[in-house]
Amino acid sequence: MQLNNFFLLNKQLKILLNYFVGPILFLWLSYSIYQEIVEQKDVKQSWQTILNTFNSAQQWRVYVVCLLMIFNWGLEAKKWQLLMRPIQSLSFRRAFRAVFSGQALALGTPNRVGEYVGRVIYMEDGNRLRALSLSAVGSVAQLLVTFFIGFWGMIYVYDILSTAATANHALSIMWAKGLITIIFSSIILLVLFYYNLAWVTKVFERIPYVSKYSYFIQKLETLHNKELTTILVLSVIRYLVYVMQYLLLYQFFGINICWWQIICLTTVQLLVMTIVPSIALAEVGIRGKVSMALFSLLTNNSLGVLATAASIWLINLIVPALAGSLLILGLRIVRK
Repeated sequence: MQLNNFFLLNKQLKILLNYFVGPILFLWLSYSIYQEIVEQKDVKQSWQTILNTFNSAQQWRVYVVCLLMIFNWGLEAKKWQLLMRPIQSLSFRRAFRAVFSGQALALGTPNRVGEYVGRVIYMEDGNRLRALSLSAVGSVAQLLVTFFIGFWGMIYVYDILSTAATANHALSIMWAKGLITIIFSSIILLVLFYYNLAWVTKVFERIPYVSKYSYFIQKLETLHNKELTTILVLSVIRYLVYVMQYLLLYQFFGINICWWQIICLTTVQLLVMTIVPSIALAEVGIRGKVSMALFSLLTNNSLGVLATAASIWLINLIVPALAGSLLILGLRIVRK
């Protein structure tokens, strides 16, 4: 009798999770996204600017940016598919759905940590906690790429500040020099950590408290240099796609500086956005401030800078989040 009650309770819990949690998440996410869009004044202005410029000869740039968004998240899905291979075979379609659902849950969480939750619910029961440690490897690879390329962008920004005629940039020069030192040190540490994951995992498994949960991290030992390099290459391509999106939109909104200057400033912008703690729903404001601080060194087109920041936010974050919330709506969270 007790056994029957147990199975009945589990069945009821499964129905609750599968048929009620999904719709509730969808409604909450949709409302959060709607509220954020309504409250962002810069987004409204930027949206109107986009509509006004769609009749220009440069409108093709926006279409390319939207296509690059799909390619961008496709690369991330491929990375995640490869990382999950040690514990579960995933189709590219399922990995792509997981990445979009992760974007939906990333909104409203500090540094978008909800993204991991949105992805692992596509894993089989029993593999979800193990998937977290493998997912972190992809994040480390992307972080390493952002730091490495952003480091060279910081060198360029430091050169601009150093040659500035006015003396009020002294504090900025100190800030840039300190950041360059920190980033360079971080790159070395990240490379050592990334290509010695197996050794690091074994060290952690020897710690008495951690050894109890070694089951969740032991698959990191199966990632050899070949697999890690593949993930790193995909991260580099994804980063370049992201920079290309910025370049196209900055040119679309009339930022009339050299293309290589736009790229250098964009790499620093991405670097700062990675370092500064944020919530995805508030990122458009932070993106705007960081963009203005950097591009004001070379241009006075404030509207174009803000419009680019808001457009990237809408295309790369909000659109995938909306799609992800629809995917979560029909997701069966528990199978067993």
